[in-house]
Amino acid sequence: MAHLDFISRIHKSTKRNYLEERVIHCDKARCARIATKFGEEYWDGERKHGYGGYRYDGRWRALAEDLARHYRIKERDRILDVGCGKGYLLYEFTQVVPGVEVAGLDISTYAISHAKEEIKPFLSQGNATDLPYPAKSFDFVVSINTLHNLYVHDLEKALKEIERVARENKKYIVMDSYRTEEEKVNLLYWQLTCECFFTPEEWCWVFDKAGYRGDFGFIYYE
Repeated sequence: MAHLDFISRIHKSTKRNYLEERVIHCDKARCARIATKFGEEYWDGERKHGYGGYRYDGRWRALAEDLARHYRIKERDRILDVGCGKGYLLYEFTQVVPGVEVAGLDISTYAISHAKEEIKPFLSQGNATDLPYPAKSFDFVVSINTLHNLYVHDLEKALKEIERVARENKKYIVMDSYRTEEEKVNLLYWQLTCECFFTPEEWCWVFDKAGYRGDFGFIYYE
């Protein structure tokens, strides 16, 4: 189990005004209630409700390249994305490593129905706490910005499910976290859907308790 940073350059490519965008111009509680439905308003509605329009722009290609290189993903390997959204990362895997088999699962029926057309046939609606796949059926499992949206009792279930469906110790998950009081405040300002707010040390404690043995990364709101 290792802390690996493949995500920060993607995260830092988007500029955010934590206070203005999420507090001054937003009834935060109402916006969070809308966002946690993970419907159209979250993905393609106003910025205050979520992404403000989540469209393919190629930003996930670099992450797919880094992960494919590090985990030595090869033709015919099976890849699962837990919390795949519209499938953009999975699409990039198919471009970076031709011949891989991909599968994605997301709780949002809207995201699945509006996924990238090339990848849509390989996506399913479902919950990370109960993955509909046999044990040891994937060569690589990834989950980006999903698990922190679960309550802690469901978080443990999801981590155990990721362990169950992975063939080898090739797993990579990313969660929001904070190292300072300033980062914690920024995270609380910005987030709409998080249910778990942990420091890196607390996250590692959760991983250990759940028996998660894969790699991980964090997003910080500096």
